[in-house]
Amino acid sequence: MFDIDALRLLVNVAGAGSFTKAAAGLNYTQSAISRRIASLEQEAGGPLFERLPRGVRLNPAGRALHRHAVDVLDRLARAGQELAVLHRGHGGLLHVGAFPTANIALVPAALRAFRQARPDVEVVAVEGRSGTLTARIADGALDLAVVSDYPSGLCSADGVATTPLCEDELFVALPREHRLAGADVIDLLELRDEAWLQDAYGDRPTMLADACARAGFAPRKIVRIAEWTGKFGYVAAGLGVALVPSLAAWAVPEGLVLARLTDPALRRTLHIALPATPLPAALTLRELLQDGSLRPSGMRKTPDTRFEVSASGVEW
Repeated sequence: MFDIDALRLLVNVAGAGSFTKAAAGLNYTQSAISRRIASLEQEAGGPLFERLPRGVRLNPAGRALHRHAVDVLDRLARAGQELAVLHRGHGGLLHVGAFPTANIALVPAALRAFRQARPDVEVVAVEGRSGTLTARIADGALDLAVVSDYPSGLCSADGVATTPLCEDELFVALPREHRLAGADVIDLLELRDEAWLQDAYGDRPTMLADACARAGFAPRKIVRIAEWTGKFGYVAAGLGVALVPSLAAWAVPEGLVLARLTDPALRRTLHIALPATPLPAALTLRELLQDGSLRPSGMRKTPDTRFEVSASGVEW
């Protein structure tokens, strides 16, 4: 690996055409320049300059290294400019993560407002599970993430700070032909004979497992389906029922009905995760996420921070 200062010196000497002129321009001594170039030539495996009576010029090996040195120095300069811009809060990239249902309406609405407020910042969006997103914040790969404590608790990581954003009520999705499809509110015990569609169950505590235990039963059958589109398809086919957060209500297809459950604990908390030293642009996006007026129509924030879905947004 070549020292960056040595590569910068190579470019300067090549441009000046002599060690003496390069030394004067850099406020070095001519002997110091000669020693640094000799050391670079040793690292490069041979001479890089032709020594002439009145100066120096690059030989073929020197021209090859010079070409790469110019490219490397240019990239480093642009990186420095981008970092300076980022830390001033103007321009650059902002890497934003969210779990799938947050990307249905909540995060896109905030990003639309962010694009209007900060057109100089380019957002790189990443979708993933909350635990993975938290780990990526800790690793420096993400600048902000929307995460939740569903289905098995909020993940934590060193160097990651989380701020509660809101609570999100969980409904049960039923096929339209289900015997309870017309009910406004359902006691979970009435669903004790149903198969449940769940991403994970049994290997760690889940909200569904806890709720069923409170109701006094264990699910008859668990069908492991990870993606929401798959869950909705299975429900529509009458192959099971599923807990659905209100954030996903706008993605529920026709043929399904959402109903509230009597268990008040069936809700999750959404959080905004940030690194210990967040970028100014990330703080701007956090403010927009916290702005209830920017949330999609049909969803409102009640005084106790719970999300409700209006009848115009979901069929009960």
